Amino acid sequence: MLKVMHSAANSATPNSQWEDLIKLPAPNTVQWDNIKTQLDLVLLALETLTGIGSEAMLSAATDLNLESRVPDRVALWRLRQSNPLRKGQGGRKKLDVEEARSLVLIICYLAKQHQELIRRAVGLLEQMAENNREPHQAALLGDYIDAFCNTYQERMEEDEQISTDLLTNLALKLLVDLLFYSAPGGHRRLWLALIDRSTKF
Repeated sequence: MLKVMHSAANSATPNSQWEDLIKLPAPNTVQWDNIKTQLDLVLLALETLTGIGSEAMLSAATDLNLESRVPDRVALWRLRQSNPLRKGQGGRKKLDVEEARSLVLIICYLAKQHQELIRRAVGLLEQMAENNREPHQAALLGDYIDAFCNTYQERMEEDEQISTDLLTNLALKLLVDLLFYSAPGGHRRLWLALIDRSTKF
């Protein structure tokens, strides 16, 4: 069962979480493109499940004392445009390690805020699997899958190899990942997952 136990409130401060990430391995140059893609896709899953937008992400940056790294919508858009799968060249920039760490902390902060919804969605996913039913037959999962697939197709370059089934599987995998990122220590888990997965491409 993919469940995260209820635990005491995470007492880690933004500064201590930042220090945690500094102590973890940094990605090498070859890994960056995949890491930029992964970060953008995790944010895509989070926003299509919860309905949050750039304002919530910027508010999280302020709460985490990261406004110097993610000061406004334009900066946030440029960071997400660093994903090489994104349509268009305008605004695309190199993502540095501090910006990547900032996005990791923002993702986990927002995932924790929406942990109840994420947990409910994952619980539904388990329930549908146990009953041999398709995930989209549950309203919450169906809406999420549709929003994820539609937004992905709007923002990313066309790829004939990306089918609806593949996008659905990606959406559901990211949903389960979000549950773990919403837990205490989620920022470490996400950072290590970014590096681990980027070595497999």
